Amino acid sequence: MNLKHIVRRASAVTLATALLAAGGTSVFAKKGSDYKESYGFSHITRSDALNIPGQQTSEQFKVPQFDASTIRNLPSAKGLDANGNVIDLDVWDTWPLQNADGTVANYNGYEIVFGLAGDPKRGWDTFIYMFYKKIGDNSIDAWKNAGRVFKNTDKDVPNDPILNKQGEEWSGSATLTSDGHIRLFYTNRHGWDPANGFYGKQTLTTAQINVSEPESGTLQVNGVEDFKSIFDGDGKMYQTVDQAFSGGDYADNHTLRDPHYVEDNGRKYLVFEANTGTETGYQGEDSFNNRAFYEGSMNFFRSEREKLSQSPDKKGISLANGALGIIELNDDYTLKQVMKPLIASNTVTDEIERPNIFKLDGKWYLFTDTRGAKMFVDGIDAEDIYMLGYVSNSLTGPYKPLNGTGLVLHQDLDPKDVTWTYAHFAVPQVQGNNVVITSYMTNRGFFEDHHSTFAPSFLVNIKGTKTSVVKDSILEQGQLTVK
Repeated sequence: MNLKHIVRRASAVTLATALLAAGGTSVFAKKGSDYKESYGFSHITRSDALNIPGQQTSEQFKVPQFDASTIRNLPSAKGLDANGNVIDLDVWDTWPLQNADGTVANYNGYEIVFGLAGDPKRGWDTFIYMFYKKIGDNSIDAWKNAGRVFKNTDKDVPNDPILNKQGEEWSGSATLTSDGHIRLFYTNRHGWDPANGFYGKQTLTTAQINVSEPESGTLQVNGVEDFKSIFDGDGKMYQTVDQAFSGGDYADNHTLRDPHYVEDNGRKYLVFEANTGTETGYQGEDSFNNRAFYEGSMNFFRSEREKLSQSPDKKGISLANGALGIIELNDDYTLKQVMKPLIASNTVTDEIERPNIFKLDGKWYLFTDTRGAKMFVDGIDAEDIYMLGYVSNSLTGPYKPLNGTGLVLHQDLDPKDVTWTYAHFAVPQVQGNNVVITSYMTNRGFFEDHHSTFAPSFLVNIKGTKTSVVKDSILEQGQLTVK
């Protein structure tokens, strides 16, 4: 980096600080000359993203087609509506109780899944439920429902003002600790009420979930302990909700959610969805000038930059700064240190969801879900659904895209199709290079008789830097493991 560039960037940071102090929302909005700055981590580049449409028709990446006539609502997904009546619940994002290496945990002979569920007629009814089954029976009928994990009053924790303002519970992860306890990580989401300073704030949160077996074949939640907030952004590495919205412009898509627990050499980490902060390539039209976000030739950079600057989506593109972040935890699951993102998607998308990471054959594999409707890429449509993947020799990177572009899974069904799926999650197995892909099926509230439910699982094979959907590998709805 030359002296001229250092001075220009230092001036931009000064401008950013001034804008934030004044309550502004557009940082690095002043356009300058082109530059190349990776900020010390990997990026989902425009070059890679633009090559995805040419790959996605291959069977190698296609989410299997499922027979709609065989799909069933999860029988045990029962709950109460606002009037106390028993109803069938939607069940969407789910995650298994895992060991520290990502494999499915054996909890006293049970497999456990935590998932978001709620009343199909109330879109804001979003809370975490616990489902479980005996190991060995993979049918959808085997899954039982232990009910909501948290009572409404559990969040009333003294000295935690973030937690006690929670409105909804969003996705996360769960690990079986070395002493046999269940440790849950999830997203505390505040309500949306700008007039009173509520902007849907998202906070990485944790609790120990106490579970017992009161009678054979039945698990129940016996309360929670050590319930606490962990991280809600720092502004420098990761955007805060106030940076995004306090200036009164609500066009941004702020994310700080989906904490995924992982260990490396005995140290504890959370990988999560976020947006870059002021020291990691924030947002604004100046991002159009950063060649690191494009890759490819100088001619490609110049022509693509011109296209972005003239695009009707120019503002959305300038705000796109999705990231997969990482923080280190202390042994008591409090914040130890904030680290640079593992990967970011400036100018491509503001939303890369459900990070999922594990080690296989000595390499680290990082996966994320995203929607075409959130992306600013020619050839990608609103109905396109993706799982993207990246590989590294170390937990902290650098990460390289799998299959050349990062494409791992693609689906482009009509969202009103019963077999539409999302929230794909890769579950490593005890042996072999096949991972089980879980997801949910059927959009919320689209049908009277079909609710969001466990989708049939299937297999993806991983070999070094390549992946492929395993032919004829459709499993039971919600199945987590294969022999």
